[in-house]
Formats: sequence, structure tokens, C-alpha cells
Amino acid sequence: MTSAAPTEPLWQPDEERIATAAVTRFQAWAAEHHGAPAEGGYPALHRWSVEELEAFWQAVVEWFDLRFSTPYERVLGDRSMPGADWFPGATLNYAEHALRAADERPHDTALLHVDETHEPTPITWGELRRQVGSLAAELRALGVNPGDRVSGYLPNVPQSVVALLATAAVGAVWTSCAPDFGARSVLDRFQQVEPVVLFTVDGYRYGGKEHDRRDTVAELRAELPTLRAVVHIPLLGTPAPEGTLAWDDLVAADVEPVYEQVPFSHPLWVLYSSGTTGLPKAIVQSQGGILVEHVKQLGLHCDLGPEDVFFWYTSTGWMMWNFLVSGLLTGTTVVLYDGSPGYPDTAAQWRVAERTRATLYGTSAAYVMACAKADVHPGRDFDLSAVKCVATTGSPLPPDGFRWLHDEVRENLWIASVSGGTDVCSCFAGAVPTLPVHIGELQAAGLGTDLQSWDPSGKPLIGEVGELVVTNPMPSMPIHFWNDPDGSRYRDSYFEMFPGVWRHGDWITITDHGSVVIHGRSDSTLNRQGVRMGSADIYEAVERLPEIRESLVIGLEEPDGGYWMPLFVHLVEGVTLDDELIDRIKRTIRSELSPRHVPDEIIEVPGVPHTLTGKRIEVPVKRLLQGTPLAKAVNAGSVDDLGLLHFYETLAANRRG
Repeated sequence: MTSAAPTEPLWQPDEERIATAAVTRFQAWAAEHHGAPAEGGYPALHRWSVEELEAFWQAVVEWFDLRFSTPYERVLGDRSMPGADWFPGATLNYAEHALRAADERPHDTALLHVDETHEPTPITWGELRRQVGSLAAELRALGVNPGDRVSGYLPNVPQSVVALLATAAVGAVWTSCAPDFGARSVLDRFQQVEPVVLFTVDGYRYGGKEHDRRDTVAELRAELPTLRAVVHIPLLGTPAPEGTLAWDDLVAADVEPVYEQVPFSHPLWVLYSSGTTGLPKAIVQSQGGILVEHVKQLGLHCDLGPEDVFFWYTSTGWMMWNFLVSGLLTGTTVVLYDGSPGYPDTAAQWRVAERTRATLYGTSAAYVMACAKADVHPGRDFDLSAVKCVATTGSPLPPDGFRWLHDEVRENLWIASVSGGTDVCSCFAGAVPTLPVHIGELQAAGLGTDLQSWDPSGKPLIGEVGELVVTNPMPSMPIHFWNDPDGSRYRDSYFEMFPGVWRHGDWITITDHGSVVIHGRSDSTLNRQGVRMGSADIYEAVERLPEIRESLVIGLEEPDGGYWMPLFVHLVEGVTLDDELIDRIKRTIRSELSPRHVPDEIIEVPGVPHTLTGKRIEVPVKRLLQGTPLAKAVNAGSVDDLGLLHFYETLAANRRG
């Protein structure tokens, strides 16, 4: 696949927006102080940021006035991957930076909490800092030391933010799961890291209903023998179970936070891979690495500052929640929405954006497409005049999604499709406020990120599909995986194909004008007659049809040397997969993609299985179709609806006869 010449941009920032963007001001300042190019705009700045890596990150640290209690000896002591040594000698604290705005603006709003009533409840910077100070002191009184793990089984509520920041303040290591995760899924994660404290709710509200989680919490307590304390947060109003501590008691004091000064590479939190084919990888990222990467991403790429309101629909089980909390680093008001993305109707998230006056609203590509199919009209029905940018992630935003946002929200709308990973808790490519937006494309690679597309021999490609690689270290790359003492699992995950170069596992095209197109995961690659194809391209074409709710395509190498590529379709209620619809699906794929993309068979399914963070499960389904037993093909605790996989298991058995 080659990139066509760029069409007219869907959106172009005007001169005022370019002039006032933080990244423009940063470039002028970095040109004066660190030798960055003064001319050439973002492309020149990006080139400098990857060629002069140390100068760039030093400029970021100085521009955002990041404070080290012990100064760093140099920016990059060792640049090998894995194992890059960032800012050796430096000590600092992430939570201290996240709460800095409380010094100058204690009465301004730090958090806006929104539940399914869609009424925002503000929490000031001063109150947030007070609660963090109180809880940090209580954690220390419980004997929590730097490096100890503190876990949260919590929804997206202010208490979760307070618990994370208090944990970071004492130098402990935060880790969280959302309360819709079942006990087995949570234990697969938390048992690996052996937490000493568990923050938990009695239940949560979702889709207009209350969900009691007390039995699950009891199971977690029984199966986590390292716990010294369990903190009960009564979201549903139940009394604290015996042997637990009451949240309100722990955040009652009026004390200033004491921030443990830790080395730059000291662990901040543990995130988890989806774990679809084994135990989730326990990914450890550092206090300093996350701090500098997130101020760059949020302050320069997302263009966030004290006057902004940052809303991203997410849960505490997804890296985007950690990213959202880091909005505090830029002095931004952060919106915490705890509820269903589509309750009481599909337009729910737009209503939240309206009522919070969000300036940057982030969601999933799937939600955008669901709104398009549900005939939602955000620009007509809601006052979205405050929204400057709508960002999407989770999967590539199809071209129709770009057009729909442009047509249905506002013509002068910055649309930022972004792509990164839990592995770095950041974006490899996406939002740039000073660049045009082309339909179906991510605007550019991120600053300091030497993003390239490589063929199997390691040759860089322009305009052709290749492996997404990053050829220089990023500060937020994992410092290690938990329980991976020799680093072998870490190396195997990213550095096996190209030693010393991060291979992420996505197919991408870098266009001749510097934008990026994501084609889907390369580890579930479709490869027909030697031509590699991304599943995302097929989903985009097929799911444009109104009869198709969702789809899943699998490419299967068969023992006889053949190749079977079925397309599974989940139909809208009342629709029948008849010959006419099958023919229309095939014609759509052939005309929009190529004859090679047309599946061998189209099969109706009761549903498409996903990970707990909403991503389609391709590799485990492929393994099932190859005859792998269900117990070995997938980690049961990582799937949203395990029952859906029985269909594919039965299909595989029938095919084998």
C-alpha cells in the first residue's frame, strides 16, 4: 500500500492558533537557548528533537520548570534500549509536580467529578492537596515505604486520584483495576506485584444500575496475603466491613503533603497489558520518565494549560486514566466521568463535554462510529463551543469518523487521532496543534520520538506498510516488567525482531508529508500471497455498512500451505446475512480496498470478543481456529465475554471434522 498525494486538509490551524500554541512558543525559546531551529515549523523541530535527543529533553525540563531536589549529572547516561538511563543522579517527586497549581490557585477547580446524572461536582486544588497530604501521612503511619505497592479496585472517581497521588508522594508504587473486572482478572494483575494496601469500593453505578462488588472484594482480600490494610470507599453507602479502614477517616486531617524525593528511575506505577494469551505483563514506569513524557505530550502536543478542561472517557483499568490524571501536571482542570459511555443514550459523552465546558475531549474511535450509526448530532444538540479538540484512540479512527466529526461537531474542529500504547503510557504519533489534519491520518510522530516504518530487513519505508519501530529511547519506556529478573520477557516483547530498536507490533505507513496511518496489529497480520494487510482497513470498510454492528477478520495459515481468511460479522438486530448482504460486503471491500482483501467466507457471529479495555481479540481467536484449546488460547480473565469464544471453538472443531 502506498500513500497517495495528500488531498486538501480537512482542517488547517489558522495563524492565530499556530502563533499561540505552546509548541510554537517552545520552539522559539528552544531555538534561543538550546540550538533548536527557529524556522521550519513542527517538521524542523521534530527532526531536531530526535537528532539532538539530550538537548531536546533538557529543553523540555527547563521549559516546564521541572524541579529536581538533586540535580541531574546529564540528560542521558546510557541510551541503549532496553536500559536507557535517563537523568542519572536526579531526585524528584511526580505528585509534587501534579499539585503545584495548588500553591498559586488553591481556590480554582482541579477536578470535575461527573456521574450518570451528568452534573459536575468541583474539587479545588487546595482541597485536592489537603486530601493527598492527609492520606500520604496515613499511608506512612501504616508502614508504607518507598517501593511498596499500593493497589486500587476503583472506578474513575476523585478518591482514585487522591490515592494515586498520595501513593506517589510517599514513593510507593500505584496500580489499579476497574471494578467491572472480575476477581480472577484483578488477581492475575495484583498477585504479581504483592500490594500492601488495597483501596476498594463497595460497588459502582453503571448504565443506571448499582453493581455490588463486596463479594469480589472479600475474595481479593482472601487471595492477597501481602495486604496490611484495606480501605473502604462506600460509593453505594454500605458500612465498612470488619477489618477495613474508612476512607473519610484517612483524608480528614489538614496537613501539607510531604513528598519523598526519589531517583528519576524510581517506579511510579504498574500498568498491565491485556493479557489475552497469558498472564498480563506487569509494566513498570518511572516517576521521572512519566513526568517528562507527560508534560511534553499534554503541554506541547495536546496544548493544555491552566485555562483548559481535559475530559477523556476512560476507566482506571486503562492507561488513558493515568494519562488523564497527568493533566494536573499542566495545571489543567481534569474531568472524571464515572458511568456508562452511552447512558442514558448514545450521546452521553457529548452531554458531559457540554456540561464541563471541556476544551479537549477524548474518546474511542468505536464511540465516534457508534454515534454516527445512532444518528447523533452533537453540534446541533449540544453547546460544544468550548471544545477545541476531539481526540480518539483505542483503534484507528476510520476516514468516515473524521468526516462525521467535521460535519456533525464543527467544521473548524481539530481532530486528533492518536496512537501509542500502555507500554509507554503515551503516544508515538498523533496530536500537533500547528499541523493540518488529513482524513484517516495521524498528524505526525511525537517530539523526541524517532518513529519509523521498517521492512523485515530493517530498511525504513516511506509510503509503504511496515513495522512501527522507535529507534531512540523514550523516557516513559518501561524501566522493567515486574517479576522479570533477567529482563528476558521485556526484551522478547519489543526487541526480539530488531535488537536495540523498539518494535511495537503495529503496521503503519509514514506518508511523504510526515503523517502516520495505522493499519492494525502486525502480530495478527493478514498475509495473502505475500501481501501484508491490516485488519483495521477491513473493519473500516465493512462497518460503514449500516447492517454491520462489528466485525472480526482472521488470516489462517493452513497445514496444506493454503490460507483461509474468514470475516466474522455481528449484525444489527433484525438483519439477516443473506446472499444480497454477503455480496454487498464483498463488493464494498473489493472497491474500497482490493480483491486481495475480500474474505474467503463471511460468517455471522453472536458477538465479537474484546479485551477488558475494549480492543478486539484477534490473536486468541486465530489460535482457537488453529485448534488450540480454549484454556491455552486465551487468558479467561482478560475477555469481556468468554462465552462468545465458544462459537469460534466450535467452528474450529467442525472444520477439523
